[in-house]
Amino acid sequence: MTSGGTTDAAAKSPASELVEDGRAKVNLTLRVVGRRVDGYHDLESVVAFADCADRLSLIPGAELQLATTGPLAEACGEVTDNLVLKASRLLGERVPGLKTGVFRLHKVLPVAAGIGGGSADAAAALRLLARANGLAIDDARLIEVARLTGADVPVCLASHACVMTGVGESLMPLDLPKLPCVLVNPRVAVATKDVFAALGLRSGELLVGVTDVLQAMVWPEAGASLEDWVEAFAASSNDLEAPAMRIQPVIGEVISALNATDGAWLARMSGSGATCFAIYENTVEAGRAAEKIRRDHPQWWVHAGTLS
Repeated sequence: MTSGGTTDAAAKSPASELVEDGRAKVNLTLRVVGRRVDGYHDLESVVAFADCADRLSLIPGAELQLATTGPLAEACGEVTDNLVLKASRLLGERVPGLKTGVFRLHKVLPVAAGIGGGSADAAAALRLLARANGLAIDDARLIEVARLTGADVPVCLASHACVMTGVGESLMPLDLPKLPCVLVNPRVAVATKDVFAALGLRSGELLVGVTDVLQAMVWPEAGASLEDWVEAFAASSNDLEAPAMRIQPVIGEVISALNATDGAWLARMSGSGATCFAIYENTVEAGRAAEKIRRDHPQWWVHAGTLS
């Protein structure tokens, strides 16, 4: 198994190569309902996907391998620990004679960033293996492996806007409009487990009352305007934002920088951080905002685009 910079040979796409994008996942809202007795946290989150993505390819072969390239390849750490390989091995335990091969991961999304980069890569690997082995995307073994690989992998497998509940296993598709946005990461890693620890819930403890649990958020119906959706998002929150800020105060600086741009309708942290987002009326305003943040904070990772 290897990792390193892009080579001319790696840049070429053999005819047998299969390719999938691992799109960044953004939690537009994130409510922590409580902590279960098994230690896992029950969540309710509106999830959308960005138009920035890692790219994963598979050249079918006899031996399972992974090579990483791209500007953030080194941030992936040890290749043997990568979720792409974990998901592949778990699927191989469940599908006799599973065809694998050489994965090539072009890494552009920041890691430990609250946008599910590793989960998106693992989900892309499962989609590639499904294609290579003639498996349906809703094959029960594929779904099981997604859940075992990580809490965000099932939602990334579908890569469709939805309401995600439980520990990530329950998904209700949503029909979102295109949301012009800017994503910003201050290039600091935040471990999800540390943020949940800072939240401080004991096993079996609810963060919200029973009435709140029974009265889940009602989201706009299909065809609702961008304004309607942003108003609904603004009425909710990300319960992990405050504990994440205690671990990395720079998150507050990122949100302030986004709020200071012209036309920012809503600025918030995604997931367990440290990536934050802002929603704008149109992509022109989002692009201008991104340029301002790049000028003011050239060390930060910034992406302007859309969520859907």
